[in-house]
Amino acid sequence: MSRLITSIFMIGSIGYVVYRYRYRIINALIGTGWMRRLAVGSIMSFPGVRQKLMSSVFGGPSGR
Repeated sequence: MSRLITSIFMIGSIGYVVYRYRYRIINALIGTGWMRRLAVGSIMSFPGVRQKLMSSVFGGPSGR
């Protein structure tokens, strides 16, 4: 039982720290070139995201 409580406390603590410093963590990860390329490539692989981004950037017809 003590091990379960310790595990829950540790997961909660890690979750809190990640939530609190989420923007610093994201900036540190995206600051490297290959991670940025990986993140952008994975986000652009979603067809809905790509369509909305391309229409807003290149002035295509809006979906509204």
